Amino acid sequence: MPEAALLPTNRDEAWRYSDIDALQDTAPDTFEAWEDVRVAEGETWSDLIVLDGGADKDGGLEMRRLRIVLEKNARAELAALVAGGQLGRLEVVVTLAEGAHFELGGITLGGGDTTREIVTRMAHEKPGATSNQTVRSVHWGKGTGNFLGRIDVARDAQKTDAAQSFKGLLLEKGASVNSVPQLEIFADDVQCAHGASVGQLDESARFYMAARGLPPETIRRLLVQAFIGDATRELADEATRETLLEKALAKLDERGA
Repeated sequence: MPEAALLPTNRDEAWRYSDIDALQDTAPDTFEAWEDVRVAEGETWSDLIVLDGGADKDGGLEMRRLRIVLEKNARAELAALVAGGQLGRLEVVVTLAEGAHFELGGITLGGGDTTREIVTRMAHEKPGATSNQTVRSVHWGKGTGNFLGRIDVARDAQKTDAAQSFKGLLLEKGASVNSVPQLEIFADDVQCAHGASVGQLDESARFYMAARGLPPETIRRLLVQAFIGDATRELADEATRETLLEKALAKLDERGA
């Protein structure tokens, strides 16, 4: 008889900062289900994922889980906004063959006592593959934003170039963000980098714009727009960049950011 599936707990590394209470009404087999994508040799795939709550803005869990396999010289590009659910969560696992490339532009937004997170794993298994992940988080109230990014480089995956960039912006004192980069590298000729920072709105920029007559709400919106716009810069498709930014700003406008 198969063993019954169990709900995740905060003891699981990938769920360390999650709101586990938000999972209580979720069927355990939900966490066994994945959406599988395979990109053939030399082909290109892209998608835009928006988790914004729909009609149920702050209830329970809103989650997508993707497993992406990139064959030789394939390219995948994923734009994502996680801004819905008591716990909003995007999980992405990518396996890269020789010469493949994966690009992620991700944004998390949330206030109240919500948790919004992006969890990734890049599995570089063959030489010459590249991956780049850029995530920006904006939170307020007691909201929490999380980015857990893992990069695995196999022994045969020489000439790997993998990067992560995470920045968090806290609009109010009770908000928080967490970034957990994990690198497991068995090849010796690679470039792997990660960076993380957290802060508040740039006071000097606010002062500069206020001195030129801009109202406070306009200043705030412009600064937040510039911040989250970073997540879209490396996305190749202009329409995707614009749509991701528009949807993120629309969610921020709901709270008057």
